Amino acid sequence: MDYDLQRFTRHCATTGRELTPGEEFYTALVAEGAELRRLDFSREAWQGPPDRALGWWKSRVPQPDARRPRLAPNEALLEMFVNLEGVADKQDMRLVLGLLLVRRRVLRLEQPETDPAGCETMVLFNPRDELTYRVPSVMPSTERVQEIQDELSRLLYAGAT
Repeated sequence: MDYDLQRFTRHCATTGRELTPGEEFYTALVAEGAELRRLDFSREAWQGPPDRALGWWKSRVPQPDARRPRLAPNEALLEMFVNLEGVADKQDMRLVLGLLLVRRRVLRLEQPETDPAGCETMVLFNPRDELTYRVPSVMPSTERVQEIQDELSRLLYAGAT
């Protein structure tokens, strides 16, 4: 499954106000039929994820003169993803990392599986080495989202200050 997602709009989906450099904002991916739509929200307009949201995150509008940090190479991301398998207190981070690898087209999202208890598992396929990974769909708590973002930023960005 490949999706074409629009780029950051720099405008709040609710108010239409232009988001300014350095400002925090929220992004939600919303299912509209077979399409995904990106919606960006100012911090004050964010009321939580909209209906049919598949995912959401908080970010900051980049400064125009800011040097963009470079994300670690795909191989390093994949190695970290594989190493987190079985680490009980990091399964939510592994889920986020798996989604990042799908976005970077390293892994491919397959049909999810549901066990008899109703717990969903994300199934990811690596076409390069033909391995399949199963990741419990452990959604992080609101507090944990920031912790995951900070930890991944520290571990995965080269040249970030």
